[in-house]
Amino acid sequence: MFGDALRFPLAGDDGVRSIIIGGILSFLSFLIIPIFPVLGYYLRAAEAGATDSEMAPPFDDWDELLVDGLKVLVVGVAYFLIPLAVFVATTVAVGVSAFAVGQGGGPPTTAMTGVGVVGGILLLLAVVLSLVATYVFPAGLVALARDGDIAAAFDTSRVFGAAFSADYFVAGLLAIILSLVAGILIFVLTAVTFGLFALLGVFVQFYVQVAFFYLFGRGYGKALDIAPAPTVE
Repeated sequence: MFGDALRFPLAGDDGVRSIIIGGILSFLSFLIIPIFPVLGYYLRAAEAGATDSEMAPPFDDWDELLVDGLKVLVVGVAYFLIPLAVFVATTVAVGVSAFAVGQGGGPPTTAMTGVGVVGGILLLLAVVLSLVATYVFPAGLVALARDGDIAAAFDTSRVFGAAFSADYFVAGLLAIILSLVAGILIFVLTAVTFGLFALLGVFVQFYVQVAFFYLFGRGYGKALDIAPAPTVE
């Protein structure tokens, strides 16, 4: 699985071209618009992984890529909205309570201690929810890619059924390890070359992200026994 993921981004007639285009768009992501076709391409990579496709998808149908990128953004916001809301609400509540006690001028009270404990528990809950959302989010994207409908990303029976399987867990673990190792290498090479590697690093990072989503897609496909795509001779 890991070897397939490393080969996938460059496989086929469109692989190298797609990495070049994706790297350029990633470099221009500060302009905001270019990031959407990149997100759309990640969605294609995830779907390719689900069907065990050997060939990297082409960077074409730009309208479709843009729309798919917007869908990815919408799903991402929805997935992380609850953890963010819990974190913000807890931070504000604890801050207001601490300010109110401070205004009283007295020593910390039992009530304030209780607020601190409850606040700590809620912050821990926000962290746990964030981790769960981060883990499940790629499964939601694969479901979106398969159906083309945003609602599919919130089909809990399908998404959770895939996400909490051994196949998806292994694929996700490999994807995270790949991202961490690549991130460290890019950082070190950029540092030792005094920033000269930074431009090339954009293309390497895009390559890694394509492999990352392919791996999650592969785990999703194995978990739900999705039929492999026909092999291209």
